[in-house]
Amino acid sequence: MTQFKNAETQAIRLQYERTENKEHSVPLYLTSSYVFDDAEDMRSQFAEEKEGHVYSRYANPNVEELIGKLAALEGAESGWATATGMAAVFSFFGAILKSGDHVVSSRSVFGSTHKLFTEILPKWGIETTYVDFDNYEGFENAILPNTKILYVETPSNPALDIIDLEKLGEIAEANNLIFAVDNCFATPYLQQPLKFGAHVSIHSATKYIDGQGRTLGGAILASHEIIEKVKAFARHSGPAISPFNAWTLSKSLETLHVRMDRHCDNALVISKRLEAHNAVDSVKYPFLPSHPHYEIAKKQMKSGGGIVTFQLKSGLEGGRKFLNALKLFSLTANLGDVRSIATHPASTTHSKLIPEQRADVGISDGLVRLSIGLEHVDDIWEDLETALDASHANLSVSNEYLVNT
Repeated sequence: MTQFKNAETQAIRLQYERTENKEHSVPLYLTSSYVFDDAEDMRSQFAEEKEGHVYSRYANPNVEELIGKLAALEGAESGWATATGMAAVFSFFGAILKSGDHVVSSRSVFGSTHKLFTEILPKWGIETTYVDFDNYEGFENAILPNTKILYVETPSNPALDIIDLEKLGEIAEANNLIFAVDNCFATPYLQQPLKFGAHVSIHSATKYIDGQGRTLGGAILASHEIIEKVKAFARHSGPAISPFNAWTLSKSLETLHVRMDRHCDNALVISKRLEAHNAVDSVKYPFLPSHPHYEIAKKQMKSGGGIVTFQLKSGLEGGRKFLNALKLFSLTANLGDVRSIATHPASTTHSKLIPEQRADVGISDGLVRLSIGLEHVDDIWEDLETALDASHANLSVSNEYLVNT
């Protein structure tokens, strides 16, 4: 695939080789396996002495196109695609770690990643130490002789914590650790962790990379050396992405930059209006000057992304009224869609955490996460403003949990 200078062009023009039919848009390769010219061709491909396609769990033209685009956008040597974002997270850890190894992670991680660290990896003798996202000395102090991976999300889900990738990259380099970043919220368009010292960038392609709530997918982008280990693990454990999903996601990358610019523009406007509304206690958005790590966000991100979180002054009862009053927003646990989405993390994405664990990562029971879509910003705001007014109208604030709404 030919490399181009700008990310927007790469996302559109990097394509798998055309067939003799000279199709403009790469077709779907819906096949489980491939035929060989003769016995020697079959032997040499299975032995990996010759490039080619053996089986779609191993490789497929649609998957290869998706990986090629993502690797180019991230500035990575290579990549691997998986069926879901969590399959990507698990495949990375499964490929790199062995019994007795240790992980140091930011405390601010996705709920399923937390379950992986606390319930699944310990079954195989792999332990994780959590560190507060902004405690860089704590990251250094948590490193043990058997530590292999330093892992963070930035911006984190859903607290929108921003971690200085350059600082952690220096810590990882000094301690010979693999530094991995969940880059889902930022996408390769807004942030390239490998430029700041990370070795691995991981995505739930289900979110902004797809962008329309249609399909599932995940990706790991890294050096050839790391991806060879991932490939060896994934080929036999089987978290393969389907050719159709890979084709869909590759097509979605062609509009990623256009969509993300609109997501970011809308989210910045909405975050400023929320901050000025008298029903709102606090707002968090990476490119708001009030964000505690605004300068770090400006250093390592092109724009602030499409996620905004806020806390209502009216507390839990007001939060319930707010969600129920929304008309334009969808109430769903997904994010990164062209359609605006409102989510209550404590009862959905992070419901498996106990209240103390949620509090540790900045998730109060009344926190609302907004995924700002591509609708006209005035329509988005009108829906939010109506719901905000409803959230504190004739309200007696209580301490009951906002759960299962």
